[in-house]
Amino acid sequence: MPVPRSRWDRPASPPSDSLSGTSPASTPPRAADARTEPLPSSVRRTTRTRVGAAWVGITVAALLLVLLIVFMLQNTAPVDVTFLGMTGTAPLALTLLIAGVGVGLVALAVGSVRIGQLRHRIGADRRAAAPRP
Repeated sequence: MPVPRSRWDRPASPPSDSLSGTSPASTPPRAADARTEPLPSSVRRTTRTRVGAAWVGITVAALLLVLLIVFMLQNTAPVDVTFLGMTGTAPLALTLLIAGVGVGLVALAVGSVRIGQLRHRIGADRRAAAPRP
């Protein structure tokens, strides 16, 4: 059984002339790739896994954490903070961190409500489409 091939597995097209968009006269046109046998294991693309995606996510999160720590260490100067009539002094990095966490919590709440709406709609659609005895 032939293995389906993606456009990324095809050979590269010949270079084109940047002015006319045509291929050079010295390069003969290529015949369509008619290979139907499976690709050797050394050429096959590996599939993405959840573990691989988790590893990439953890790596990105660790790098962001290092950048956040560097930011906090460089921004320790005290600033005046006023919120709802209260006034105080706090390090700049801490105030920005608290503001960022607040924005994240608001986004989490809005996203959770939207996910709940979509799940409710999907459940209602499934109940409406279910055959009745």
